[in-house]
Amino acid sequence: MSRAYGWNARMLIGFEATYGVIPNLEDFFQVPFTSNDLDSSQGLIESNVLGLGRDPTEPFQDVINVDGDIVVPVDLRNIGFWLKAVFGDPTTTGAGPYAHEFKSGATSLPSLSTEKGMPEIPDYPMFTGVRANSIAFNFARSGEAQTTISLIGQSETPQNSTFVNNPDQLDYTKFSQFQGSIKQGGTVLANVTSASLTYSNNLEKIETIRDDGKIDGVDPGVASLSGNIAVRYADNALMDAARSGTPIDLEFAYKIDGDRSLVLTCHRVFLPKPKRSVSGPGGIEASYDYQGSKDPALGNMITAILTNDVENY
Repeated sequence: MSRAYGWNARMLIGFEATYGVIPNLEDFFQVPFTSNDLDSSQGLIESNVLGLGRDPTEPFQDVINVDGDIVVPVDLRNIGFWLKAVFGDPTTTGAGPYAHEFKSGATSLPSLSTEKGMPEIPDYPMFTGVRANSIAFNFARSGEAQTTISLIGQSETPQNSTFVNNPDQLDYTKFSQFQGSIKQGGTVLANVTSASLTYSNNLEKIETIRDDGKIDGVDPGVASLSGNIAVRYADNALMDAARSGTPIDLEFAYKIDGDRSLVLTCHRVFLPKPKRSVSGPGGIEASYDYQGSKDPALGNMITAILTNDVENY
């Protein structure tokens, strides 16, 4: 009897032309991932019928929910698919390298179909009507750069064979935390020990009455930008901005060289005033749980620019 192993699992994604409709074969790509818990669930509702004795009558099925988080490496090319899912279609300039500019605040977002393949079983469930709810980055001193993406979908189609036998793949070139940087006002922010960034579309499920238990769709709500910056307390630059309520800009970047990079710019960030706790003889840290807002001049809250050799997404 074969058993499924993560090392042999695979993930396919393809953007849908019509919500909930599986794309054509040539529109699918096989993408790298670290973990994938996107799946469907359907609970049971306990019967409350009386008058038929102490033993209950059979339960009945509840609605279907399709959701879950995936963790993917922040790589040079495939991350563009997920940025498109989160922010919408980019504006692409250049003739190689190409600069793909993604902006927050799009009024409509693309949907995708994704297959989770476990060939040993074989089991290849296809999830359709999937939209990206949020994307979260964590910056640290070392390690592999990864991001967590929260997904919400409409339905699952069971399959015992893959939908695409030989899907296209983009070359995998990883970013590492060593290649990360954080800037404020165009200058590297000193004394940062860790940082995080989370952008959310705050998707709303359209839960209409249907005879198949599915949702009608997933619509974007009011977006949000939040995160944390932990710094060794060495000056009052961030503390002064927190005290005065003055917004600042923050740039989070991974750069291999001038032609290969991912730059996330939060245009207007507000810092709370944190506590400065002295708990021992070591260095004193201050932690800022920031929130972002739309820049009135630019018209958006965050801009992501991915520079690589991919012509379009």
